[in-house]
Amino acid sequence: MASEEASLRALESLMTEFFHSCTTNQRKREIEELLNNFAQQIGAWQHCIYFLSNTRNEYVMMYSLTVFENLINKMWLGVPSQDKMEIRSCLPKLLLAHHKTMPYFIRNKLCKVIVDIGRQDWPMFYHDFFTSTLQLIQAPSTTPLGLIMLKTTSEELACPREDLSVARKEELRKLLLDQVPTVLSLLTGILETIWDKNSVTAATPPPSPTSGDSGDLLSSLLQTPQAAKLLNQPIPILDPESEHVCFLALDCLTHLFSWIPLSASITPALLTTIFHFARFGCDTRAKKLVAVNGNGHNNNIIQERGKLGVFAMSCINELMSKNCVPMEFEEYLLRMFQQTFYLLQKITKDNNAHSIKSRLEELEESYVEKFTDFLRLFVSVHLRRIESNSQFPVVEFLALLFKYTFHQPSHEGYFSCLDIWTIFLDYLTSKIKSRLADRDEVLNRYKGALVLLLTEVLRRIQFRFNQAQLEELDDETLDDDQQTEWQRHLRQSLEVVAKVMELLPSHAFSTIFPILQDNLDVYLGLQQFVVTSGQVHRLNITAENDCRRLHCSLRDLSSLLQTSGRLAEYFIGDVFAARFNDALRVVERLVEVTLYGSQIKLYDMETAVPSVLKPDLIDVHAQSLAALQAYSHWLAQFYSEVQRQNPEQFASLISTAMEATAPLISSKVPEKLLLSACHLLLSLATTVRPVFLVRIQAVQKIFDRISDGSARQLPQEGKVLVCRALSNMLLLPWPNLPESEQQWAVRSTNHANLISTLTREYRRLKENTGLSQGKVGLGNTKVVVQETLSILRYIVENISGEVTKSRQICYQSLQESVQVSLALFPVFIHQPGVTDEMLSFFLTLFQGLRVQMGVPFAEQIIQTFLNMFTREQLAESILEEGSGGCRVVEKFLKILQVVVQEPGQAFKPFLPSIISLCMEQVYPIIAERASPDVKMELFELLYQILHNNWRFFFKSSVLASVQHGTAEEPMENEAQFASTMQKIFRTTMLFQFINVLLQVLVHKSHDLLQEEIGIAVYNMASVDFNSFYTVFLPQFLGSCDGVDSNQRTVLGRNFKMDRDLPSFTQSVHRLVNDLRYYRLCNGSLPPGTIKL
Repeated sequence: MASEEASLRALESLMTEFFHSCTTNQRKREIEELLNNFAQQIGAWQHCIYFLSNTRNEYVMMYSLTVFENLINKMWLGVPSQDKMEIRSCLPKLLLAHHKTMPYFIRNKLCKVIVDIGRQDWPMFYHDFFTSTLQLIQAPSTTPLGLIMLKTTSEELACPREDLSVARKEELRKLLLDQVPTVLSLLTGILETIWDKNSVTAATPPPSPTSGDSGDLLSSLLQTPQAAKLLNQPIPILDPESEHVCFLALDCLTHLFSWIPLSASITPALLTTIFHFARFGCDTRAKKLVAVNGNGHNNNIIQERGKLGVFAMSCINELMSKNCVPMEFEEYLLRMFQQTFYLLQKITKDNNAHSIKSRLEELEESYVEKFTDFLRLFVSVHLRRIESNSQFPVVEFLALLFKYTFHQPSHEGYFSCLDIWTIFLDYLTSKIKSRLADRDEVLNRYKGALVLLLTEVLRRIQFRFNQAQLEELDDETLDDDQQTEWQRHLRQSLEVVAKVMELLPSHAFSTIFPILQDNLDVYLGLQQFVVTSGQVHRLNITAENDCRRLHCSLRDLSSLLQTSGRLAEYFIGDVFAARFNDALRVVERLVEVTLYGSQIKLYDMETAVPSVLKPDLIDVHAQSLAALQAYSHWLAQFYSEVQRQNPEQFASLISTAMEATAPLISSKVPEKLLLSACHLLLSLATTVRPVFLVRIQAVQKIFDRISDGSARQLPQEGKVLVCRALSNMLLLPWPNLPESEQQWAVRSTNHANLISTLTREYRRLKENTGLSQGKVGLGNTKVVVQETLSILRYIVENISGEVTKSRQICYQSLQESVQVSLALFPVFIHQPGVTDEMLSFFLTLFQGLRVQMGVPFAEQIIQTFLNMFTREQLAESILEEGSGGCRVVEKFLKILQVVVQEPGQAFKPFLPSIISLCMEQVYPIIAERASPDVKMELFELLYQILHNNWRFFFKSSVLASVQHGTAEEPMENEAQFASTMQKIFRTTMLFQFINVLLQVLVHKSHDLLQEEIGIAVYNMASVDFNSFYTVFLPQFLGSCDGVDSNQRTVLGRNFKMDRDLPSFTQSVHRLVNDLRYYRLCNGSLPPGTIKL
């Protein structure tokens, strides 16, 4: 006894020293070695029992429990039976005696150690393990301890770690499932008892706005007055001890529900009780009392009450997340929904909007989040199975969801609710598409809800109705999706509007268009307030209130223009004719407003609040152009289907649009507006392609700006867009016209003139003697090269998939510039930025115009590149700081990929040089470095060489004998040859691959890829299942160390000879798990143990 006391004091001293701030790392390592040596001693656990019983030092307690944990999980198989019995007896007694005085983390650790014993020995050697836990729960004084034990048991036994065999895991789950009815009944009793004990049912509370009055909706939800009455009982005040027990019970239930299947064990009584506690989360009366009394202690109590509601909702959501619902459970599911929607009605009860929002603000934030999660799970997982049930009023539910959505106290909460509506609209759309017969009936059922939703979402994006909330949204900081908070709000709202438009096109249009008209009228009416003084135009609106109203109207107009653009897709295709008039009204208004903005130049006006109104005016003008661009596909369909009947109307729309666009293509116009105009011009030239577009006077002015050089002042992005548009007008074939009427000759001349003008300065570089000698004047020259080639590259990309004639004309126009580029390439080889642009241009040429280039010139280009990319140059590019040089090499390899894929013999002479470049120059440089992008392009090039040029590696006589056969070599040789490569892989490599993958699983080195590795093993084994089962598996098991012959036999017997993927991968993971388990068991046996 004295020696144990001395050992305890020594251990306490060591542990205190170990954790002292002044102890050195060297001394800590010495102490750690001492402690580890002590833990490995046979019988160390007996000392630990004494330590646990007689110390108050937390470090000593935790160390002692760690010794037990190590003993049970790693050495239990070798512990003598008598010792096991003593440990199973002592630890629960220790827990029972000290659980109230122990620190909670020590108590929880001791619980886990006892559960670990149960995991190994229950029920065979530890038959009272589970019953003792149930007894703890039933005794009021130990109920909290029993609930902690129960949750730990659920965590450790239902989903045990991999230190058990699969057979034992399955046994434990079955044993637990047998106990589920008893456990759930016990937990139901605890919660019911506490509720009933603290409820005041006898007294009738006075009528108040928050109690009584269940309302018609509640009756329709719950069907029975008794259920409604129960849920309307006042929420009891719980003492702290009862509250703690409820926390633990609900926490237990949440974990149990995560793995037990839905069944009759989850009784109506249990569900009702959980919902009783869910009401704690939406009880705001107590908070109001605290606010009046100002008692801080009471405030903490209320927060705890709110958390009870959070725990209850976690239970409910755990059940809700299960997609597989047995038929017999559907009635319970319905009851759950009914009771939850009673809570939803309670939260959104008052018709006064402010008080609903106030109530939601008063609720625990996490409770609202849990409730929103519930609603999402209901709509996404269960709506389809509950919708047709006559006892569930879906339309009334949508009314509650509507109120809940539009009174959310936070933006994030509102976004989450919009996601739920999006899920619902997707469900409704797919349902209607699959049931065309009763489409109208389904739509009519939900029409009222959809109409309300559309109206309110539109209100929510308008400053006119919602200015205070919208101005809180950040419109500057970009998130991970490269959008601001305001843009996210608008985008999510527009997606909901678009989905309603798909379901109710006529109603949606008749709702949106008048709102657009109202805001357009304000915008178009601004002309009367324009005052001109010399060259200065000023908007004569100065009153603060008027400026604020104008700001709101302009922001709303911008949003509505985006809305009208988002809806453009619902006017084309099969519905074009039916919705033609509506679309025409929109397009006519958009054309009108774009022309108006360009004519009176509101973007250039002086305003009373320039920091606010000027950006608003620019944004409206830009959005009107973008909205019109969205209708380019509708204009194209108009051009092809209707314009023959009324060509003047179509021509007028296009001409007016060009009149609105052309003046904006100027360096004096704000860039946002300029780019919107350029994109519209490009869409009309590319998508609509009217034959008369080039002849419009406004378009001719744009051509003139290119000719006279004024377009050079445009920002590069705008310049590229304009040049692409003008090139497309001349190159792309006109729709609805035969080849003979395409006027290719005239268009070819005009295109040559356009390209000549664009490249004038670039082509002159070839004549610069300084350049030819390598004395590069970097500044302006680099800019000319990069800007010109960027434009030409996009021009080629635009026509790469078009008719041959378009590509021929394009190459004829570009021919001289291509030759200049090749001549300049050696000059800029040490300038990665310029070389990158040059190679991008050549890559685009090879992808789109290699036929038009012709073989001789293409060969000249390839030879030039191969000569220039010496090993030294490649090393310089790849090793250069930053990624510029790597990008150059990537582009070069991409060009070679295009070359080696070209059919025919033209480029075959280059194969030896290309292979040499890959294997002798590029690969040695990147082999020892990361360079992931360069490696990917190199391997892709090697693959394309092998895939497209395998004749290069085989004699033609061999190929001929395989393909055609001869008298000496009969046709069956083809099958023999074809199987040769497979046999090589099967016999020498396949099983090595499988072996490596299984070892990876056993050693857990790539745990995140478990599933993918299992599938890979299946795919390899499926090449020859017979060989896998009869040859590989016995060899693999025979080579496994750390297991005996009997265990190998069991492992082999448990690997079922299934050939389907799910069963096979299950066997793979069972093999891996059990192999690890056997090794653990064998390693835990004492030395000299005889294995039978």
